[in-house]
Parts: sequence; structure tokens; C-alpha cells
Amino acid sequence: MRALVAASGGVQIREVDDPVPAADHALVEVTAVSLNRGECIALGSAEEGWRPGWDLAGVVVRPAADARGPAEGARVVGWANGGAWAERVAVRADHLAEIPESLSFQTASTLPVAGLTAVGVLSPIGSLLGRRVAITGAAGGVGRFAVQLAEMAGATVTAIVGRPERGVGLRELGADEIVMGLNSEGSEFDLIADSVGGDSLSAAVSRVAPEGIIVSFGNSSNETARFDPRTFYRKGSPRMLGYFVVYELLRGRIGTARLAALSALVAEGRLVSSIDLEVPWTDAASAIDALMQRRVNGKAVLVISGA
Repeated sequence: MRALVAASGGVQIREVDDPVPAADHALVEVTAVSLNRGECIALGSAEEGWRPGWDLAGVVVRPAADARGPAEGARVVGWANGGAWAERVAVRADHLAEIPESLSFQTASTLPVAGLTAVGVLSPIGSLLGRRVAITGAAGGVGRFAVQLAEMAGATVTAIVGRPERGVGLRELGADEIVMGLNSEGSEFDLIADSVGGDSLSAAVSRVAPEGIIVSFGNSSNETARFDPRTFYRKGSPRMLGYFVVYELLRGRIGTARLAALSALVAEGRLVSSIDLEVPWTDAASAIDALMQRRVNGKAVLVISGA
């Protein structure tokens, strides 16, 4: 079969061995995959032949041998721990969910990493009803889902972006306010979901409410955050948490149920998946470059030819 592999600082489609599924894995014929910054960043330093890819959607061609998970022929969305940018992928059954017929494979493929991360970073505070929520990196895949889910849960949402053009469409998704960058001065938030790191995370320490929560889930700035701990603990009892969706998935704490719930929300039109770029997998290099240069508002999707 064919797969995208690391080659000369980028990616190439090459012939690779067919996957051999473990007993608790299903074999999926892939139709679409979505790109995430984490796997694209990793390509820059990956060894020749490394297989990237987390998010995928397609059809089960061989169910898990232990009889768990979707049956043969099921349309599914799933998450793989690498190697998803391929014609066929072995996927843990508890990392797969069936999708409605009305949901396209391209749209479904955007849900695992971005959708599950959005759910995870909003969860620690419990009820969001009446809460003030700030989301940095709001123009990205995770941010756009988080804005919608927070608004849906009754929060007042501040979407934080790096440039004015990145804020286009966020009000329509549920943002009450759009601002450029998170500054240390201003009103406090009950929950700050930060994917920027550096000065943004430092500012979050000043802006979190006395019993609020900061959830750090990225460092797109590649900068070190610096702050005076007294600014944090003298507020009262704020908390700072880390959230890494891969950690949660590998430990089986999330998977099928949440993927199915996200798929249903999108199929029902209650949650919008913003696909800003959709190209054949032969154009993977250009799509990766567009994502890394922040020319993609939302998600970038590759369609696997021959699937």
C-alpha cells in the first residue's frame, strides 16, 4: 500500500508494508485525514521513513479480532498513534466511532485531535453556564471548536487571535468578543484555554479569576512563559492545568463515546467544522506549509486518492 512518509525534510508518497492489526485493532481504508500542527512540526526533525498522521476517516475493512468496535463496512472516524496518512491504517477499536451517513469523511476527519482537545480544555471547570471564557489561538482548529462548545454551554466567550484577519467568522461561531493577543491588563476570566504559551500564558496568570482555571495545551509561540508566582497564588485559589489529548487517548480515558458525540453534533448542524483547505494527498507538502505559515483558518484536510 501507499503512505506519506518523512523524506528530505518534507513528505513523499511511498510504498510501505500493509499494517498488521493487533486483536483490539480494526483495519480502516482511509478516505480523508486532517492535519495538526504537532505532527507537522515533528516532520521537520523526523528520520527518513517516519510515518506521520493522527486523524482519519474511512471504512472498516476488517473488524477487530476481539469483536470490539465497528463492524466491517462501517463508516468511521478515528485516531491513530502515527501513520494515519496512508491508504490503510490499523486503529484501536476504542479510538473509532461510527459516523452518520450525512457526515462526509472530510469533515469527520477534523474531529479527533481538534475536537477532543476542545472538549478536554473546557471540561475542568465543570458547568460553563454564565462563566467568562477566553480562548487563545481561537482561529485554529481547536480554537474554533472550543468557541462553539463554550458558547453552546452558556459561557461568555472571548476569542483571542494574532491578527485581525484571523478573527473573521468567529462571531458567527459564538464569540462575544474578539481581541488581538492576551494582555496582562483587563477583566478576569473563569477559564483561560491557552495554546500560545510564552507571553500569552504569562498574561493568563494575571487575568485568571481568584477561583479560575488556566488550561495550557500548546506553545505555538515557542517561547518560555515567565511570571511572578505571587501574582498567581495571591489571587486566592486559581489553578493551572496541562491538557495533552494524546496522553488521554493512549490511556483510554477518551475515545469512541466522545468522538461519536462530536460527530452527532456536526451531523445535526449544531457544531461547525471549519475546513479552510482541502487538497489531494499528492499536495500534502503545500498543505503542510500553509498550515505552518498560519494561512489556514480552521482545518486542512487531505483526500487519499484511490480510497
